[in-house]
Amino acid sequence: MTCFQLRTFFTSIILLALLSSCASVQYDLSHQTATAFPDFASVSPGDAFDAGKIGELENRMQKFVSDGDAMGIATLLVKDGKIVSHTQAGLRHVKDGAPINEETLYRIYSMTKPITGVALMTLYEEGRFSLDDPVSKFIPEFENLTVVKSYDKDGSVEIEPLDRQPTMRELMSHTAGFAYGLYGSDPSNIAFMKNGILASPDLDTLIDRVATVPLMYQPGERWFYSVAVDIQGAIVERLTGMSFGEYLNSRILQPLKMTDTGFYVPDSEYDRFSDVFGYHPVSKEFQLLPFKEAKYNVLGSVAFTKEGTGMESGGGGLVSSLGDYARFCQMLANGGELDGQRILKPETIKLMRTSVLDEKQNVSISGTLTQAAAGDLGLGFGLDFGVIHNPDNIKHKMGDGSYFWGGAAGTWFWIDPTHNLYFIGMIQRFPQGGPAVDFRGISKDLVYEALNQ
Repeated sequence: MTCFQLRTFFTSIILLALLSSCASVQYDLSHQTATAFPDFASVSPGDAFDAGKIGELENRMQKFVSDGDAMGIATLLVKDGKIVSHTQAGLRHVKDGAPINEETLYRIYSMTKPITGVALMTLYEEGRFSLDDPVSKFIPEFENLTVVKSYDKDGSVEIEPLDRQPTMRELMSHTAGFAYGLYGSDPSNIAFMKNGILASPDLDTLIDRVATVPLMYQPGERWFYSVAVDIQGAIVERLTGMSFGEYLNSRILQPLKMTDTGFYVPDSEYDRFSDVFGYHPVSKEFQLLPFKEAKYNVLGSVAFTKEGTGMESGGGGLVSSLGDYARFCQMLANGGELDGQRILKPETIKLMRTSVLDEKQNVSISGTLTQAAAGDLGLGFGLDFGVIHNPDNIKHKMGDGSYFWGGAAGTWFWIDPTHNLYFIGMIQRFPQGGPAVDFRGISKDLVYEALNQ
């Protein structure tokens, strides 16, 4: 299916009324006691928002589909625990024309990272580690890590010893010096790619492989988006004696009734799983993944089947639904509690959403690996969250201390504690190499244009 055909198909489907609309009653998520998915049909902008501008927000979200920027989209805006806007448009399956609906499952990729961070911080609250502890206290394989001092284009590399061990705080803020292997032409990232580190079958193998690769920088020297959150999953395993998935289920997913969230999609639920698209480097069009040419499928499995699942990746391994992620965000917005289930203390949430970077540590990406951080936002990083800080630099209504992240297939969210709101967007489109579309930025601007406060 060509890009033009796909766009035409989207338009015809939209004319068949796959777009959602708003009703007149607010639905309260702040103390939800029903099933994991709320009644998204009951929404209202309330007095805090301009209803006409909320309509503009929803129309623009739907336009992403009619313009062919996404096959399908679902968005959610919640303020004070009540749904202000819920939009659904387009398809989850091209082949059978199945629409995006409240049951749709999405690859959230790096939006797994905040969930992993919350899981690890439950152990922090139990006194199992300090943020100043060296990572090697829990991962002794890292005791003899080295650092790339310099390298040349001809392949020569100079290695030096660590000045000191990286700390848990640095691990959780991507300042420990680890590479990732998703991008970069430096020796560390190249070694990650060659050693297949992100394709490790389990977290112990991941640790063994990471231990052989020198750090990019001395600990604390710079910020670099890294494998750090997968390492956090391994630390959870070693501190608890449980698999990472088992701990995640027992301490986060089950208490929050996030029943649609896991490391693979069961066969019985697979018809709920959205297609995902990527930009083909030869045809220069968005095509259904996986591509026929395996060499272009750079992000590995997109199927998330039980048989195809390798390690339980805390950095990007989860599948979830909009409703499940709303429950996670509502827990955070509530200060660590939902439905009487206390996950973290309010002060721990505040710690996680407070930037720990100094003036020399600059965040250069915003969660999707492609979009440069906006300099006027005062962008920092806390513990597994990007953070908006420095109100003197904020040129819009987004509150100081808002925190956020995104996923490689286009999902995004932010939580604004100043205005007690959060926004979640779900699409399934890898942007790498394709036309840039600022889903996050456009939604942000329209939300705050609609806000009356």
